[in-house]
Amino acid sequence: MLDDLKIIHERDKSDALGVAEKQPAQLLQKFNVELKITHDIRSVVVAGMGGSGWPAWYLKSWPSLSVPFEVVSDYNLPDYVGSNTLVVVSSFSGNTEETLSTLDDAQKRKATIVVVTAGGKLIERAKNENIPYYQLPQGTQPRMSTFYFLAVYIDLLESLSLIKKGSTGELHSVSKWLDDQVKSWLPSVTTSKNIAKQLA
Repeated sequence: MLDDLKIIHERDKSDALGVAEKQPAQLLQKFNVELKITHDIRSVVVAGMGGSGWPAWYLKSWPSLSVPFEVVSDYNLPDYVGSNTLVVVSSFSGNTEETLSTLDDAQKRKATIVVVTAGGKLIERAKNENIPYYQLPQGTQPRMSTFYFLAVYIDLLESLSLIKKGSTGELHSVSKWLDDQVKSWLPSVTTSKNIAKQLA
């Protein structure tokens, strides 16, 4: 059955396999955001729920941040957040209740704020309130946009010298490696030569 392309296409009506095949290209996404942050950043918090939050956990293992770092999936930020904290408010839809609440909290604490979203109320507020923002491409589900989020975080943190120089280049090399690997996992590759199908 795994080698029957007709059955695969019938059962994969949303083309999840096609989306997965194109994911390495997300790591190459350019956002062209210029930040004007002149004061010291002494801690970083990424506030996001579900698929808009978990990509930040990659940053725990690579690349190492030069300041304390935390991922928050809640309505409120940690007590230490203040003007020297970078708060990355992250919601793909832009309408997540908890994430909008953390934006309010970050503003009350006069934190340094950057928004990451594809639209919704969050991008409206970013535009209206002059908050720097990274706009993600629409058309995929949050959980299938993990590499877009990661590309944003690396671009943002490297521009602020909070991670080592060259991290963006490393990310691009990973994209090339993944793109090469995916070719052997495609539905058109038979089970005998396809590790993904063998695992399935």
